[in-house]
Amino acid sequence: MKVLMFGWEFPPHISGGLGTACYGLVKGLVHHKQDIIFVVPKLWGDEEPLADFVNASDVTIDYRERKFKKIWKNLTYLEVSSFLVPYLGPEEFKKYTDYAMHDRVDIDESVFSNKFEFSGKYGKDLMKEVSRYALVAAQIAKSKEHEIIHAHDWLAFPAGIAAKEISGKPLVCHVHATEFDRSGESVNKPVYDIERAGMLAADHVVAVSHLTRKVCIERYGVHPDKVSVLHNAVLDASIIKSDAKKHVPEKIVTFLGRITFQKGPEYFVEAAKKVLDRDDNVRFVMAGSGDLLNRMVERVAELGMGTKFHFTGFLKGKDVDDMYAISDVYVMPSVSEPFGIAPLEAVRHNTPVIISKQSGVAEVLRNAIKIDFWDVDGMADAIFGLLHYESIAKMFKELGSEELKKLKWEHVAAKLVTVYEKLTKE
Repeated sequence: MKVLMFGWEFPPHISGGLGTACYGLVKGLVHHKQDIIFVVPKLWGDEEPLADFVNASDVTIDYRERKFKKIWKNLTYLEVSSFLVPYLGPEEFKKYTDYAMHDRVDIDESVFSNKFEFSGKYGKDLMKEVSRYALVAAQIAKSKEHEIIHAHDWLAFPAGIAAKEISGKPLVCHVHATEFDRSGESVNKPVYDIERAGMLAADHVVAVSHLTRKVCIERYGVHPDKVSVLHNAVLDASIIKSDAKKHVPEKIVTFLGRITFQKGPEYFVEAAKKVLDRDDNVRFVMAGSGDLLNRMVERVAELGMGTKFHFTGFLKGKDVDDMYAISDVYVMPSVSEPFGIAPLEAVRHNTPVIISKQSGVAEVLRNAIKIDFWDVDGMADAIFGLLHYESIAKMFKELGSEELKKLKWEHVAAKLVTVYEKLTKE
């Protein structure tokens, strides 16, 4: 089957789990002989040749066609005055400067150049790029033969809708995270509206967990029959043998992720204090960046943990693997986590994990210690236990590695192909 797929990033140029999930899913679909056209705003030239990649920056459109004018008229146009990442939410883009439905007469003519140059980044012009990306998507849908359309997360939902309007093919919207995950109850209304429009326009919605499926139904009004669950997976279930060396004598406990409300870094900091009060032969690491970073640094200083708590900044590639490898415990205390691939990667490095019950990965990773994100005492007890009782840590390592063998992208892709086949036959 020929699948026209819209994403916003693809490895090796990614900002988080979305790009990694897209890569795994595409690889799984190729394994099942699916023909993928993968569209991104900007190609960098070093992507693995798994699909027919289309660089949106190279597509010329004829926006004067009636259908294109209609699509533009129905697009939401936003200018955002601060830096954005797709999963981050609104603390970093509360102040948008304009929100309106625009027709061609009240938009700068430069928006309608024949070819758009996308930055491929998440800067202040992100929403302008989302709108332009939808126009380009319509042109691609018109020129590229396909049987089904698949759009990943809200940045690509307008593109998926536009492609469906042009070709009339079924649309699958893949929800990797929602605005409620990123910002709790303080949702950014324009982003919520884009998400809801995508889900309602879709012929089928794929959610990465039962947790996310529930949100799609209850918060976005999607009919339950239209939403199915496809859990994320790992590219390789084998245990990674690392030559990374730990250069400190203490045990290492790691938080690796975006330092934002969604990820619960403040609970990790408070638990660290409780562990150190019982045993100071431990070092804590917070690897990542985000809008709460400065606040976490200040809180660590207030608690007097400066010599036992380390901030690495954003890690990628081999540095991420090395961090997992030298860690004795990995903790993911997310307040709301649609899925969470990081714990699976930690297990691949033979590192026992503690995860919040408020995460999608808790639905598939049974052999992990699960705590409520707010239960700082429980988190501290779990960390202390894994550090001091080797038999418990060994048990979780062994059971976790066995569990990974069931979590393969080929299995996920097989379920998705069934969804595709059903939609194209209707």
